[in-house]
Amino acid sequence: MRKRLSPIMLAGTGSDVGKSVIAAGLCRIFRQDGYAPAPFKAQNMALNSYATPDGLEIGRAQAVQAEAAGVECCTDMNPLLLKPSGERTSQVVLNGRPVGNRDAYEYFRREGREELRSQVHAAYDRLAERYNPVVMEGAGSIAELNLRDSDLVNMSMARYAGAAVILVADIDRGGVFASVYGSVMLQRPDDRKRIKGIIINKFRGDMRLFDEGRAIIERICGVPVLGVVPYLKNMDIEAEDSVALERKSCHAVAGKVNVAVIRLAHISNFTDFDALDAHERIHLYYARTPGDITDADIVILPGSKSTIADLRKLFDSGMAEAVRAAARSGKTVVGICGGYQMMGIEIADPDGVEGSPDTVAGLGLLPVKTIIKAEKVTRRVRFRFLDDGRECIGYEIHMGATAVEDGAEALNMIDGAVPDGCRSGNCMGSYIHGLLDNAAVLEYIFASFPEVAMSFVDRTAYKESRYNALADFLREYIDMDRLYKIMECYD
Repeated sequence: MRKRLSPIMLAGTGSDVGKSVIAAGLCRIFRQDGYAPAPFKAQNMALNSYATPDGLEIGRAQAVQAEAAGVECCTDMNPLLLKPSGERTSQVVLNGRPVGNRDAYEYFRREGREELRSQVHAAYDRLAERYNPVVMEGAGSIAELNLRDSDLVNMSMARYAGAAVILVADIDRGGVFASVYGSVMLQRPDDRKRIKGIIINKFRGDMRLFDEGRAIIERICGVPVLGVVPYLKNMDIEAEDSVALERKSCHAVAGKVNVAVIRLAHISNFTDFDALDAHERIHLYYARTPGDITDADIVILPGSKSTIADLRKLFDSGMAEAVRAAARSGKTVVGICGGYQMMGIEIADPDGVEGSPDTVAGLGLLPVKTIIKAEKVTRRVRFRFLDDGRECIGYEIHMGATAVEDGAEALNMIDGAVPDGCRSGNCMGSYIHGLLDNAAVLEYIFASFPEVAMSFVDRTAYKESRYNALADFLREYIDMDRLYKIMECYD
């Protein structure tokens, strides 16, 4: 049996520094080295989520990290999930179940925080009993002084778990010396001692040019630099949140099959399209204006956390008519979850689940009607696509029920008995996230492009190869021997 290791926390100097991917890579390394690791993030704010085997909801990033660790995900890995539904409001998901909406001021007030704190501590304790080591992830910057007393996810969590903190900084955005030094020195003395290593991430160029910079950081911070990690390219590890979308292409290109995903304001689960994004013959891009989809071969309406609000914006911007025009011209239009709801005749929200009670007309591309309901459906599914005999897998996370008109064709059959989705001509929609990870579905959608249709690989095997490649990459640039020594002796 492997010796017990201290938990580690990957804390950031800011948001989107890459700690989520590094955590996934470390989970795979520890697994390869004979340990039984598991990820943990006390509080996650993201619209990318995933269904656990028991039908509960966690942040997608922790599900990916669990996959890299070779274990099944559970809510203890992410006990508190905030899903933004407006500029200032979020749905709060506690231990996998929604418990209501909160505005930012209400949520971050101190009242009630201790109950949340006890819940995330209990989740960590259950996880730590089963796994070794626990790879913890912080959120945003660890030096947000105004949030220190209400913190659940950064240094207060590291304190509770007795974790060694590894600070991750993004050199690509500039100001790395100030961000690292400030993040260390703004800590309370006891918390400062918890920071046992620094990883400089997203370095571009000749690594030797930063030798002096590395020495300077170690000298002024009094903390060893465990690695300088180059900018990660073409690894195809799922991104944590919509910040990554800002770097995505928004226009078609020549010479490839162009797939346009409509860039909704409240887009959710954009990881649904990773299999397309990774394909060398497909150009996946996010359309922001009606003109962006003119040259698209396939149009996708993604999921949304605020379906009615996003549908209204489609009509107001002219994007709705552009999608209809694409369908009339014979292009394939696919809707996933909220996108599927938008493709129907109407969406009704009689109880005001998404805001005020409302009923709005849909795009009219599918003969279905949706009623938004407060009860959330969260489950993994096995299904057959149309008349294809292969078993497919995916998951559902939605608030709403969609009725298909008599005589309309269901797209999928779940567990051999429950119909899902709808197809009408060149338009189709489904509630199933992960639909586009299945070869049976992709081969059908890309049938007009045979060079693409017959070249999709097994997604599970592909992801395994990517986790192993990520582990090899991090081993090259992070001093794992030194990290192990920190985890073996830290108390």
